[in-house]
Amino acid sequence: MRISRLNLENFRNMESLSVFPCETVNIIYGDNAQGKTNLLEAVWLLSGAKSFRGAKDADFVRFGESRAVIESEFFCDGRQQTSKIQIEGKKTAWLNDIKKDSVTAFAGIFTAVVFSPSHLSLVKDGPAGRRKFLDTSICQITPRYIGIISQYQRILLQRNTLLKDISYAPPLLDTLDIWDEKLAALGGAIIRMRMEYTRRLQKEAADIYKGISMERETFSLSYRPFGMDVSQGQNQEEITAQLKEKIAQNRSEDLRSGSTGIGPHRDDLEITINGRSVRAFGSQGQQRSSVLALKLAESRCIGDILGERPVILLDDVMSELDQSRREYLLNHLTGSQIFITCCDKGYFSRLEQGRVFKMEKGRLEQE
Repeated sequence: MRISRLNLENFRNMESLSVFPCETVNIIYGDNAQGKTNLLEAVWLLSGAKSFRGAKDADFVRFGESRAVIESEFFCDGRQQTSKIQIEGKKTAWLNDIKKDSVTAFAGIFTAVVFSPSHLSLVKDGPAGRRKFLDTSICQITPRYIGIISQYQRILLQRNTLLKDISYAPPLLDTLDIWDEKLAALGGAIIRMRMEYTRRLQKEAADIYKGISMERETFSLSYRPFGMDVSQGQNQEEITAQLKEKIAQNRSEDLRSGSTGIGPHRDDLEITINGRSVRAFGSQGQQRSSVLALKLAESRCIGDILGERPVILLDDVMSELDQSRREYLLNHLTGSQIFITCCDKGYFSRLEQGRVFKMEKGRLEQE
């Protein structure tokens, strides 16, 4: 998977930009607020995902303009392909000149993995961000998961509404079993898919972290279903049955609180270094390295499943890493096209192979 050409028109602060990246490492450097992250965001949108910055569609259009356009040529599935996103009130997407119903049609075709400083919340904040990380990753390799997770969220919302309404209309209690059945079926599928993906991710992340830390530390990852004792060997049907039982056992508490207390919306991903929680005991460098290991492991997993490594987008990744860890990122991540942004030219002085671009006021020049 690699981009051979990227054109942007009125995207964020970039009036008109064309870039021809190389197949290996592409460094984009410059002062803050020049457009480096905007460029990575444009590439990320081509994966069919939402902005990793939480932006709305209107935010993508350059001030004073009515529309923005992202166009790319990329090599995937053994052939050259094209994609286009036009943002004018809403997003419109084309793949190989064929109009699509939604940009989500790009999922599983053009794939990318992104790291930004905001992703440090994976280890610093609560479990919601870690669940979102798993779900976003799985959506790229299994597009049908998008529908499963959407259905689960819809059923969960309806069940929570029902739990609140029952206190005013007790006869509604008789309908709760129907929602429990649906919730358990979807929840069991989600837990099984998350556990399988975590198993793959753990193997790759541990290997990558070993390289980042120069084999000085041991990384571990495990999926923790909330209030359930689930083993890796259990199949989806067994997990669904256990979840249904736990939901039934927790019904009284759910009715009291007006919300659903058991299910994959409460689960967590436990991350440790040398057996200790990274969130509670990890240094800034260890936390950043842990998120990097997860993101790079995500790239490997996607590549192994789909047969092609995704494009890797690393935004402001070099700060708070020592020289050996920077050198690992620059020269040891083979097999993927990589985009790295930074402010300090000294950060990439040891780059052995790749291209360097300078971003200034929304304009990009190759050096």
